[in-house]
Amino acid sequence: MHTLLSLWTPRNPTTSSSTLKSSKTPDMLPFSIRVLLESAVRNCDGFLVKKEDVEKVLNWKVTQSQTVEVPFRPARVILQDFTGVPAVVDFAAMRDAVKKLQGDPERINPVCPADLVIDHSIQVDFNRKSDSLQKNQDLEFERNKERFEFLKWGSKAFQNMRIIPPGSGIVHQVNLEYLARVVFKRDGYYYPDSLVGTDSHTTMIDGLGVLGWGVGGIEAEAVMLGQPISMVLPEVIGYKLQGTPDKYITSTDIVLTVTKHLRQVGVVGKFVEFFGPGVASLSIADRATIANMCPEYGATAAFFPVDHISIHYLNQTGRDTEKLNYIEKYLKAVGMFRDYSNTSEDPQFTQVVELDLSTVVPCCSGPKRPQDKVTVSEMKQDFKMCLGAKQGFKGFQVAPERHDVQVPFQFNGAEYSLSHGSVVIAAITSCTNTSNPSVMLGAGLLAQKAVNAGLSVKPYIKTSLSPGSGVVTYYLKESGVMDFLSQLGFEVVGYGCMTCIGNSGPLPEPVVQAITQGDLVAAGVLSGNRNFEGRVHPNTRANYLASPPLVIAYAIAGTVRIDFEKEPLAVNSEGKEVFLRDIWPTRDEIQAVERQFVLPAMFKEVYEKVEKVNERWNSLEAPSDKLYTWNPNSTYIKSPPFFDGLTRELQTPNSITDAYVLLNLGDSVTTDHISPAGNIARNSPAARYLTSRGLTAREFNSYGSRRGNDAVMARGTFANIRLFNKFINKQAPSTIYLPTGETMDVFDAAEKYQQAGHPLLILAGKEYGSGSSRDWAAKGPFLLGIKAVLAESYERIHRSNLVGMGIIPLEYLPGDSAESLGLSGRERYTVIIPPQITPRMTVDIKLDTGRTFQAKMRFDTDVELTYFHHGGILNYMIRKMSEN
Repeated sequence: MHTLLSLWTPRNPTTSSSTLKSSKTPDMLPFSIRVLLESAVRNCDGFLVKKEDVEKVLNWKVTQSQTVEVPFRPARVILQDFTGVPAVVDFAAMRDAVKKLQGDPERINPVCPADLVIDHSIQVDFNRKSDSLQKNQDLEFERNKERFEFLKWGSKAFQNMRIIPPGSGIVHQVNLEYLARVVFKRDGYYYPDSLVGTDSHTTMIDGLGVLGWGVGGIEAEAVMLGQPISMVLPEVIGYKLQGTPDKYITSTDIVLTVTKHLRQVGVVGKFVEFFGPGVASLSIADRATIANMCPEYGATAAFFPVDHISIHYLNQTGRDTEKLNYIEKYLKAVGMFRDYSNTSEDPQFTQVVELDLSTVVPCCSGPKRPQDKVTVSEMKQDFKMCLGAKQGFKGFQVAPERHDVQVPFQFNGAEYSLSHGSVVIAAITSCTNTSNPSVMLGAGLLAQKAVNAGLSVKPYIKTSLSPGSGVVTYYLKESGVMDFLSQLGFEVVGYGCMTCIGNSGPLPEPVVQAITQGDLVAAGVLSGNRNFEGRVHPNTRANYLASPPLVIAYAIAGTVRIDFEKEPLAVNSEGKEVFLRDIWPTRDEIQAVERQFVLPAMFKEVYEKVEKVNERWNSLEAPSDKLYTWNPNSTYIKSPPFFDGLTRELQTPNSITDAYVLLNLGDSVTTDHISPAGNIARNSPAARYLTSRGLTAREFNSYGSRRGNDAVMARGTFANIRLFNKFINKQAPSTIYLPTGETMDVFDAAEKYQQAGHPLLILAGKEYGSGSSRDWAAKGPFLLGIKAVLAESYERIHRSNLVGMGIIPLEYLPGDSAESLGLSGRERYTVIIPPQITPRMTVDIKLDTGRTFQAKMRFDTDVELTYFHHGGILNYMIRKMSEN
C-alpha cells in the first residue's frame, strides 16, 4: 500500500503524513473528496501538484467555501468517437505545429491511459425489419470508413490509446460493464480508478464508485498530454436516500424525481454524494442511471461510494476473482469502502437533502427539458396546458380552437390520423436506461404481456431499440422477451448514440406531410436523457423522457394525451379494453427474470472478443507514420486552422474594441443550439459546402460524424432550427448582419464580419451552454470570430471549453442582465482588458452609445488565465512541448 494508507489511519502516523501542516484527518471527509486527496498525495511532485495542494484538500471542511483551486490527475481518460476524432485531429495538427516551432513531434503522446469507444451514432434508417441491425451497421461503416481508418492510425501513432471497435456499445455502458478498473494495480501501487470523459454523461461511472465527470474534448486532450485538471475544490451535497420504492416504480422514475429535486436545491458546480439506508436497495444499474443524469441536475459528479453491492456487480459482469479480492481489500484498508447502513461512517457534508424512495411515483420529463418532471397521472392535463401556454419551455402557444385538430393521412394503404400529442417516435435508446437490466427486462415483459393481450403499435410510428451493449441483446433473447419486443416494432437497430442525440432518421413522408399540414405538436417518447428543442427530430416539437416500459406504453397508445388510470391503452381485436395496469410487470417479476438470465458468463463471452470481433474493423488498413498525411480532398478529416500563425512568443491580450453582437440569445441555450450533432439540413451553409465538394444530400451524414472537418463544423455553428435569436424574434438558424440590416444564416453573417475585420460577441441569458460537453460548441464560435460571450450564467463544462479556446466568458454582475441594462444588442461593445488580469476580476464594458457597465471575467483559476494568455489550452501545450 502507498503512503495514503497513513492518512486513513491517523492512529499510526508516518513521516509522510505527519509533515502536513494540518492536524485534520480525512475520516469525516466525503468519499468523493477522499479520491481527490489520494490523487494529490500520490502525484505530489512539488511542481504540478504541491504539498499545499494536498493540505487544501485535506482541509476541505474549511477550504470548500473559499474558492480554492486544486489540481487533479485522473487515472484515465475516456473518449467516444464523436470527440475522439477531433482529439486525434488536434493531436495530429499539434505535431505539425510543434515541428514548425522546431520542436520534436514525438513528444506529443498521451501519457495516461485513454480508452476510446467507437459508439458511432447510427441513423435509424430502417424501420421494423429483421435485418435492420446489420443494414445499419453496414451503412455506417460505408459512411464512416475514413473516420475509422483515421482513428486506427491514431491508436498506432499515440501511446496508451485503447480503441473499442464500432458495434460494441455505448461508451458509458461499455465503461461500466467492461472498462472500469475500480482500483488500479500498477508498478507496485494500488490506487482508485478515476477518470474524465469527453461526454457529460461520463458521470454514469460514479454509480459504481469510480469518480468521474465530463469535460470538453479540449480539456481532455490536455489531460492526455500530462496536464492535471485545475479545479475549484467543490462543495459536496449529501443526498440521503431512505425507504424503498413501490413495486411498480422504475429507476427512471427515481432519477427523474432526483433530477427535478436537485435542480431546485441548486447543485451546479458541486459534487453530490449519496448515502443513507435507501442506497442499499438500489442496484448498481439503478445507481448508474441516477449518476448518468447528473448533468441534467447540474452537478459535477454524483458519487456512490463502493459497497458490497458494487463488488457483487463486478462479479456479475465477469471481472476476475483476483481483481475482486484486491479491490475490496485495498478500499477497506484506506477507508474508501462504504457500509450504507452504518451511520457512523456518514461523512460531513456541505448540506444534506433527503428523499424517501417510497414517495416516488411514475413520471416522465418534458416536453422540452429533462428537469421538467411530469407525473404520468398528470401527463394528459399537462400536455393540454402546454399546448395553449405561451411559447417557452412549457408552452407551444397553439390557439384554443386548434387544440383538437385531426389530420387524416394514408400509410401503406390504410387510413390514419394525427393530432397534437400523437406519438410518431418511440425509442428505447441511450446509456441512461439501456445499462439497466431491470428496466430493459421490464420493457420486455410488458411487451410480452401486451402482445398476449392482442395489442400492437401503429405501423407509422418510428420504433427502435438501441441497447448500450451486446450483453443487453443477449439477456433479452435468453429470457425470451426479444421476440415480443420485435413484434411491437422494437427491433435492435444498432449499438450507439441514436435517437437521444438526434439520429432518429427520417419519418415516413406521409407523417411529415400531416404534421406540416396541421402544424401539429407531434411527440417523441424516448428512454434517453435529453429532449431539448430540435435535438430528437425536427418534426417532434414535444419530446418526453420516459422509462423503457413507458416508451412502449405510449407507443401502443399512440398519444401522450392519455390518462392511463382512467383510459385504456387500446381495444384489442376482441373488443376488450386493455389498461396499462393489466400488463405492467412488478419489480418482483422483473428481478426474478434478472436473477435467472443476467449472468456473468454473458458479460465474459461478449467482452472477451469485443476488441477483435468486428472483422471490418480488423481489416482496415491504417498508415503507420507518426505525422499524419492530410488528404486535401477529404470531407471528414481536415487539419484545423487553430494553430495557424502560432509563434513561440506570447502575445499580450488586447481589449476587444467595437465588437458587433452576432446573436442576442435568451436563457438555457444548449450546446445543441450552438453546435447540433444531428442531420445536416439541405438548405444550410454546411450543405452548400458539401455540395460544392461534389456530395449529394444522401451523403451528407450528420454533424456528429463530421467533427473532424472544421469547414463543416464552423458552418454548422448555431445551425439548430430551434435557435431563438431576439434579433429576428423567432426560431431559426439566422441573424441580422447589423451594418446593413440583412437577415442571413449565422455563418454567412459571421463571415462578412470577419472579412470586414470586426470582432464579435454573443449576448445570452442564464445557463448558457447547458447540455452535452460538446467541444465544437467552443471551437465553432472561435472560428466564427467570436471573442467573448456575455451571459448571466454558464454551464460548467462549456465555460471551461470557452476558456480552452481563448474565448472570454463574461458574466453580468448579480442583478444585471441585458434587459435590466437596456441592451438591445445593436450597440458596439468595447471590453477593456487591463494589463494585469486576476481570476474572476471585474472589467469595464463601454458601448458606442457612451454608456459603461461592468461584468465579471469568468477565468476562475490562475491556470485558466495562463491558458487565456496563450490563446487556449492547446496553444499552451504546443509552446510547452516545443521548449528546448
